[in-house]
Amino acid sequence: MLDAFGHDPWWIIVIKTVAIFLILVLLTLFNIWWERRVVARMQHRIGPNVHGPFGLLQSLADGVKLALKEDIIPKAADKAVYLLAPVIVVVPAFLTWAVIPLGPEVNLFGHHTPLQLTDMPVAVLFVMAIASVGIYGIVLGGWSSGSTYSLLGGLRSSAQMISYEVAMGLALVPVFMYAGSLSTADIVAAQGTWNIVLVPSFVIYCIAMVGETNRAPFDLPEAEGELVGGFHTEYSSLKFALFFLAEYINMATVSALATTLFLGGWRAPFWIDHLYAGFNEGWWPVLWFFGKVFFFVFVFIWLRGSLPRLRYDQFMALGWKVLIPVSLAWLVLVAAMRAIDNEGGLDRRTLIIALVVLAAISLALTFVPAKKPPAEAVAEEPAGEPTGFPTPPMPAGGAVRGAAGPLEFGKEPA
Repeated sequence: MLDAFGHDPWWIIVIKTVAIFLILVLLTLFNIWWERRVVARMQHRIGPNVHGPFGLLQSLADGVKLALKEDIIPKAADKAVYLLAPVIVVVPAFLTWAVIPLGPEVNLFGHHTPLQLTDMPVAVLFVMAIASVGIYGIVLGGWSSGSTYSLLGGLRSSAQMISYEVAMGLALVPVFMYAGSLSTADIVAAQGTWNIVLVPSFVIYCIAMVGETNRAPFDLPEAEGELVGGFHTEYSSLKFALFFLAEYINMATVSALATTLFLGGWRAPFWIDHLYAGFNEGWWPVLWFFGKVFFFVFVFIWLRGSLPRLRYDQFMALGWKVLIPVSLAWLVLVAAMRAIDNEGGLDRRTLIIALVVLAAISLALTFVPAKKPPAEAVAEEPAGEPTGFPTPPMPAGGAVRGAAGPLEFGKEPA
């Protein structure tokens, strides 16, 4: 598949580059509108319906409003880094789509070319590497603002994205093992031989991609009740819009990557190509590709409209204590299964049944309540005595219930 790249004339490359840019910008405008409409439907509201038919121009109106708003730069900010940070965030978001295959080879203005800007032997690693560069923009944006809130938001976001990138990368390794390549085009071509063992990797990836994109219920860097607005608290106007442009493009990027690596990429879903072989040829696959991407975007919106935000310690524990160990264990099992396939010695069906039974037992054990210590082992605190920092002493009469007593100035509180 790599032989199909590197032969396009310069004007075809320019057309592809401009097309990817326009697709991502329009996709961002549509996803913002779609998110508002879906969440409004979930919450029994109307949503945007004034600007344009069905409110379709609401996102464009918001973008123009942000671009024309007064641009404010904090006095304590490091101006050069402050202005550069949004660019560092948004540029990698566009670059990652350079290796995403949108379809097969087509006839474009008389030239036969694949619907993909480029490909390389390590295309998936390229996506992961470029996506990680955006973390620098978030950290630098929070630091350069000269605000404690922004700095804390940037540190939180970097810790979150790095943690979940590890789990995401481990979840992708079994895909490489079965495809035998890191090229996105080769992975799509190899998906006629997918195996059920990729389902756990797909689940781990789906959880990790929500944490990687800072989306609810994992949108902790932007926890308004704790950090005002997170790393972009001090940003306004067009620079503020660039951060959100990058967020929505990254949401589409991880959805496109999940489509490419796990759901057959641009290939027709549910074997409908058996009805008509042309569904996997020409421009039809572009429809299947974006249909799958919109499915993942809908899941993002669904999670935001239905789940509450996690506590930060719970969120980090999920990444480091659950997703990463499970990914490592699954990676070892997949490597063992590949070795068995190559060398023989054990029936694959027997091994899969054993793994399913083991997974079911492990899942059942998670519902067993933890054993409580005996009552006599719990030492009771003497009422009214201080217990030291950080636990304050309990009131002498026990916990106070009901409304507080009226305040009387000039007297000591009871």
